[in-house]
Parts: sequence; structure tokens; C-alpha cells
Amino acid sequence: MSISKPKVLIILANLGTPDAPTVPAVRAFLKQFLSDQRVIEIPKLLWALILHAFVLPFRPKRVAEAYAQVWSNDSPMREILFEQVALLQKSLLSRNSDLDLDIVPAMTYGQPGIDTVLKDASHKLYDHIILLPLFPQYSATSTAPLYDAVAQWLLKQRNIPGLSFIRDYYQHPLYIQSLANSVRDYQQQHGQAKKLLMSFHGIPQPYADKGDPYADRCRVTAFKVAQALGLADDEWAISFQSRFGKQEWVKPYTDQLLVEWAESGVDSVQVLSPAFSADCLETLEELAIQNAELFLSKGGQSYAYIPALNGRPDHIQLFESLLQAQLDTVRSNLAV
Repeated sequence: MSISKPKVLIILANLGTPDAPTVPAVRAFLKQFLSDQRVIEIPKLLWALILHAFVLPFRPKRVAEAYAQVWSNDSPMREILFEQVALLQKSLLSRNSDLDLDIVPAMTYGQPGIDTVLKDASHKLYDHIILLPLFPQYSATSTAPLYDAVAQWLLKQRNIPGLSFIRDYYQHPLYIQSLANSVRDYQQQHGQAKKLLMSFHGIPQPYADKGDPYADRCRVTAFKVAQALGLADDEWAISFQSRFGKQEWVKPYTDQLLVEWAESGVDSVQVLSPAFSADCLETLEELAIQNAELFLSKGGQSYAYIPALNGRPDHIQLFESLLQAQLDTVRSNLAV
């Protein structure tokens, strides 16, 4: 009697990206992204009016132009996600030959869509599914929509597999080590700036007030990275970027802090963005281009963006550690 291997699916999921750096593709992406009430908590009917009357007619052109500055053969985020999946396939498949293991990419918005990935999983009858959202710090605006997608999928399933969710890894030692190593590697080649700024994607302050732990997790990450690098309090700071709309967001704001530093005589800054597991529009265009121009225009002399962790070996090692722990539990539960 032959015994089949347990079938396990690992989903590596990031936020999403348009299919092309064009106005129609960006409009379709923004419509999907900004229609999610996890992202925009304004009452649905009111927000639908604002979105269709004031946002979608105008914003896609500006965003498409920004994407065009960082686009190569594909969106940077998607290219890096595929690379991360390929690297994990190389390492995890060989270490878990007793499992029938698939490792696939997914996006909450855009392609490859999480809904499509889950629909495909329905036909393959997996024994267990492991979801790794590539957001180091949990937020209801980023991680939770993936949970929502899985919850909606589960409602339609009769043969429900085992499920594991890796909520986040904002203070995992391998994550902190990888961030610190990326700074050391960059500074070994380019020298150390007067200030290291750790800029995280922002969320509206009311979301944090209602209990979203994201901003607090970002502060823990930043403190631990500064500690690992041995930085004095006046050698680093934390800030939040990518505001949208007129409401108050978590502070301090990245652009405002850079202006304050430049005008007060800080001549050199290096910027790290620990909230992003892959370089994307917010890092390559907003941080590396827009904020560089802002800082230099206000009197700063040197500005540099330190790349996201992307496919760094120590970053992939972090993912391997997180996922192998889950696989070992699955193996134990299924008595492989």
C-alpha cells in the first residue's frame, strides 16, 4: 500500500501592484485597493462618491507617472516577490522532501491575486495551508485583508485544510539582524551619514487610536535596529510616510522631519524603510527620489536610500526559519 505525502501550500503574499505603469492599469488597481474598507474606513457610500468623483478621475495619472520611473520589465514589488518565492523553493523543497510542498506568490490587490491562488487551492485538496504576509509589522490595513480573503474562501469550502497564519515578525532576531546587516553593508561602501532615518509606511492616527498595533510595532522595530547598530539617540529617528487624504496620520511625518533636519543644519541622511519586505513605489520613488529632492532643496548635502531587504540571503533565512517552524508543526500533526 502506497501512502501519499501530505500536501502543503505556502503562500507568500504582498500588498499588490498594477499590471502596467499606465493610467488604465493604475486606475483598476487603485479602485480595487481603495475600495477595501480595511484601507479606507469612511462610510461606504460616502467614500464611493469621493473615490469615483475625486480620486479615480485624477490620481491614476500622477501614480502612473511615478510607477514609470521605477518600472523595468515588471513592477519591482512583483519581480522581487517572485524572486523570494524562487529562493524559498530552492531551500525548503529539498529540506521537506517528505511533504508534497508548493510555494506560491500572491497579492492582496492585483496579480497574482490571493483570491485566484485560493480558488486554485480548492482543486488541489491541500492538507494544510500556511500564509506568510510579507508585512513585518501587523496592521489591519495590510495584513488583515489577507485574513479576510481566506475567511471568505473558507465559507465556500467543504473539505477545509489545516491553516497557519504567520501574523508578523517585527522583532524577530533574524529580521532585526538582517536590517542591521543591510545598514552595515551599505555604510561599509558609502560611509555613515549624520542621521539614520527609519521611515515606515503610515496609517491614519484614528486607526491607531482604535487599537491598530502597527505604529507601536514599528517603534519596537526601529528601537531594536538602532540598538543592534549601537546608535546613540541623536544618531537616528523614526518617521512615517505615504499620507493620503486630509486626516491626521501617525507622526512624525517623514517629509516634515527631513525639512526640519535640513533647515537645522543636518547635512547628511541615510534612509531605511523597515516596513517593506520588497522595494516598491513607496521606497524607490517616494523615498529615494521625492524625499531626496526635498531634503537637498532645503539645504541638505547628502541623501541616500538603503534598499529594502528584498532577496538578501539573511532575509530569505528569516523566511525559512518562520516557515520551517510551521512545517515542522504540520509534520508532527500529520504524523509524517
